Amino acid sequence: MVAQKGKDILLKLQHEAAFVTVAGLRSKRIAFNSQTVDVTDADSAGRWRELLAGSGVQRASLSGAGIFKDAQSDGLIRMRFFAGEIVPWQVVVPGFGTVEGPFQITALEYTGAHDGELTFEIALESAGVVSFTVAP
Repeated sequence: MVAQKGKDILLKLQHEAAFVTVAGLRSKRIAFNSQTVDVTDADSAGRWRELLAGSGVQRASLSGAGIFKDAQSDGLIRMRFFAGEIVPWQVVVPGFGTVEGPFQITALEYTGAHDGELTFEIALESAGVVSFTVAP
């Protein structure tokens, strides 16, 4: 992956039949994790740990902080959070690719200083199969 501008990463939420950009995120994080299954036993060579390939639980998490794009975006996110809905999301990294799949909002925080704008922080956890499509 070549150097990218962090501000170019887009967070999109599926609304009706299309994905819409929902926020002007100033900081973002995408993490992929895979648990391991240890199958080490008394016969393991040199007592080295052995893992069972392809058997761990995989997950993706997304988080970010910034400002809402508009009142509609704020409303869409709040509605999904309070309903506990699992809906399709996309994270688009220009020049790299798109991560897409069902996610649930696990945290939503609002912050505001008396002399500044209202900002928010959001955290999402995968709730099904997540795909990655390489950018053309």
